[in-house]
This record gives sequence, C-alpha cells and structure tokens, in this order.
Amino acid sequence: MSRDRRAFLKLTAAVGGAVGLGLAGPERLAARPIWSAVPGVGRPRALRILILGGTSFIGPHQVEYARSRGHEVTLFNRGRTNTHLFPGVEKLVGDRATGDLAALRGRSWDVAIDNSATDPTWVRGSARLLADSVGRYVFVSTRSTYADTSRIPMTIEAPVWTYERAGVAPGSERLPYGLSKALAEEEARQAFGTDRTLVFRPGLIIGPGDRTDRFTYWPVRVHRGGEILAPGDGSDPVQIIDVRDFGEWLIRMAEDGPAGTFNAVGPAVPRPMDELLYGIRAVTTTESTFTWVDADFLVSAGVRPYAEMPVWRPARDGAEGFARFDMSREVELGLTFRSLADTTAATLEYHFSRPASEQDPLRAGLSAEREEEVLALWRRTWRGERGD
Repeated sequence: MSRDRRAFLKLTAAVGGAVGLGLAGPERLAARPIWSAVPGVGRPRALRILILGGTSFIGPHQVEYARSRGHEVTLFNRGRTNTHLFPGVEKLVGDRATGDLAALRGRSWDVAIDNSATDPTWVRGSARLLADSVGRYVFVSTRSTYADTSRIPMTIEAPVWTYERAGVAPGSERLPYGLSKALAEEEARQAFGTDRTLVFRPGLIIGPGDRTDRFTYWPVRVHRGGEILAPGDGSDPVQIIDVRDFGEWLIRMAEDGPAGTFNAVGPAVPRPMDELLYGIRAVTTTESTFTWVDADFLVSAGVRPYAEMPVWRPARDGAEGFARFDMSREVELGLTFRSLADTTAATLEYHFSRPASEQDPLRAGLSAEREEEVLALWRRTWRGERGD
C-alpha cells in the first residue's frame, strides 16, 4: 500500500476502497474528444487534473479516485489543511480570496475542478485565468442555488437565485449562500462557455470525512441507543449523497461526460425519514426506540429542521420538492448510489477515529440534555391531548 493511500485512509477511516478519473490543455482545445453518453465506460485516457482545494472532505476522495484511474493530479490551495496528504501529488500554493493565482500562470491542464469557491469573485479570477489553458471547468455548486423548491419533481429547470429574487442589491458585500453559488456558476460559464463547463448541484454531502456532523448525528445518536427523538411522522422524503458516490461520478463525468448542469442527490427514489432511521439502526447493535414527534410541535419548541434535526426538512411550506429531485437524467449518465448500510458504517468508523474533542459535542443536532427536555415536553403535551 502506498504512503498516499495510507494517509488518505487514516484521514477518512473509510470502509470500502476507491476507484478512478481523466481530460486536456490548450494544445488540445481545438480537437476536444466527443464525450460518450455514459461516463466511465471503458478505460479512461490519462488526464492532467487541477483541483482547486482538494484537501478537505470531498477533495481527498476525488484525488484518490482520480489517481486510481491513472490521472495526474495537481492541487492548488492555501497549503494549510491536511498538508500531510498525498506527498506524491504536485501541490501549488496560492489564495483565491486575495487574488494570489501566480502559481497557476503559464501552466495547462485538461480539467480544473473547483471545489472550494464560496464567492463568485474567486471563480471569476480562476476561471478567466485558466480559460485558455484548461480544457474543461468543473464547478461544485449546491442545491441551495434553487430559489423555489416547491416543485415536484425538482429539475435543473427550476429557477435559481438572482439579485432580484434574493432582494439583494448588486455589489453587496455579503451575499446569501445560494445567491453566491448561483453567481459563481455564471462566472464559470462566462469564462469557459456552456460547452466546456460542468456544474454540479449536490444536496447534503455525507459520509467519511464530514466534519459538519449534519448526517453523522443520526448514526452516532442511534449508536448511543435508548429513546430517540425522531422528527415528524416518518413520511418526509430525504435525498442526500455519499461523498464517495459524488466524487467518483464527478471524476467520471469530467473524463467523458457531457457539459451542462447536473443535480447530485440520492437515492434516485427519495427515501422516507423513517426508512433512513431504521436503515441506520440496522447497522448498529444497540437497543433503541424512535419516538416520532409532530413537526408543528418541534417548531413551537424551537427545534429547527435541518439544524437541530439534521437531514430532515418537512415537505411543506415551499419545501415540497426539496427532497423530490428527478434524478433519471443523472442516473442515465452513470450516477450510482451505494447502500445506506455502507455509508452508515463508514461514517461511524470515521467518527470514532477522530480525537475525543471532535466526537463530543457534535457540531449538529440536539444535545442529549436538550433531546430529553423536548421528549419530556412532548410526553406531557401528548398525554394532555389524550386526557391521560
């Protein structure tokens, strides 16, 4: 086993292995290949891939997979996070926030993958600089770009945030996250054209390496056992995506997929919240029970969906389509979904490999004390309504 792979596995402590990636520089732009209908079929040609970021969460999985498929990877970032990873990979240091792009000048790659931009000016700087020296630009956006998630099903045709829709004046210093990402997408398209730009809009990315704990809360909470506060009645749909499924598909699409805009959530058929929680419980051996608590009650008790109750968002009040995306197009283009059991096991293994200070408290979800407080209030309310 190589030093690179040992370091990667130490970081993620993931179960399951990796697989692979590929693309062209300025001398090849005039004769770009015709991309196949289903990415990843056949052996990919070796590509030179520049990853902007590459050291946090989604990046390491992309690097590992790309290298396993024979691609040459270069990382560009500030050189501050996980610097021990991938000692055999070329690393360029700079900072898009300050406009320090000197390390990219005079170089060429087949593909640039932009993982780290949260500000459209960052994309403007890097995309315009690379437009004549990179074959394709891959931008990782977000489901949050959609201004209207009431549609069923959701597709890329749904309207995205604009200054007008967000009620924000152009030139404002602080932009809402969804608007910022929508504007960043446009910067990439303007620099590379629609025929050389791939935009991915993932939902909540989960799995080994995730330090936000927005999904991790549930496997850890179920693993702890006992009475578990579960939100709603269990029927609200959930669509999320394992970081490995997303990263591997992105690499295959970068190799030979069509240009365009794509959603990235899973599974293809939305999973109800009760199926998610019972599926997670099937991976653990701890005794536990779920107490389903009414959505309106949770809101009145100050328990916020998607924050104190991670993953869950009631399918109402304009969010009817939030987890009802039509993924048929993306599945036809090779997006696959590993089992919930795999994701849960890998997440738990990663979590328990972290230092104790990162395991408790979690960064998302209810504390044990707050959960018991809400459950006690629910019991009193429920019994009162029944007249017990």
